[in-house]
Amino acid sequence: MDKKTIVEETEKYYLPVFGRYPMVMELGHGCRVWDNEGNEYVDAFAGIAVNSLGYNHPVLVKAISEQAAKLMHCSNLYYTEIQVKALRVVAEATGMDRIFFANCGAEGNEGAMKLARKYGVSKAPTKYKIISADESFHGRTFDTLAATGHDYYHVGYGPLSPGHVLVPYGDIKALEAQMDDDVCAVLLEPIQGEGGVHVPPAEYLQQVRALCDKHDALLIFDEVQTGVARTGKWFAYMHSGVKPDILTFAKGIGGGFPVAGFAVPERLAHVFKPGDHGGTFGGNPLA
Repeated sequence: MDKKTIVEETEKYYLPVFGRYPMVMELGHGCRVWDNEGNEYVDAFAGIAVNSLGYNHPVLVKAISEQAAKLMHCSNLYYTEIQVKALRVVAEATGMDRIFFANCGAEGNEGAMKLARKYGVSKAPTKYKIISADESFHGRTFDTLAATGHDYYHVGYGPLSPGHVLVPYGDIKALEAQMDDDVCAVLLEPIQGEGGVHVPPAEYLQQVRALCDKHDALLIFDEVQTGVARTGKWFAYMHSGVKPDILTFAKGIGGGFPVAGFAVPERLAHVFKPGDHGGTFGGNPLA
């Protein structure tokens, strides 16, 4: 099909939730992409922070091709060798003990908050409050939307999920004013990336860690954007020396294929019991 037909047919059938550029992409190699009219571009978006190895990296293409020919999907009702290899690699890279695989960053953050809520409510029925930051972005599901600190994402949906509180990013006094024993978690990006690149003040993450420890609240770091060496270390928390209780990951970890999830230390491994959480496609052999 020509460009005009592709654009018109897409606009006819696709739900209009994206503001698209009038370009039809056809081929990618390295950091460059070509449209169906032969024009060449440098993809400075990296597929929205996803294509960490560029387009068509031969090792990635080979791995996906070989696995697709063997087993694409079999569900988590069974064990696979490729999954345990991936679990080991992610555990070593994150510095955590247990991994849950999902499909996108919102799923990873949703699962992390769900685990934190279960942890909190097991201590006290009112311990379900989650604090996150203004100008943050954590996803577009209802719970991740409630944790996201941009009003324009909230407009038009009526009441969002209860139990969420927003505070200014980097302001430890504002966080301290909201902290109490009803807080089950504080959810932060080690470096914010949605409303501008916001690096927290020195010692801020250490102070947040101390507040969480004081109130028995879990510290969740959303490393969907900052993870996988985008700040020079495997994960951005490693610059601060502050280890979270839950770490979420997505985007660049799949090199362009949908891979996401969250990681926890062994002490949180049994907050969820079988059946408490799951997903049909997360951790499939191809991913």
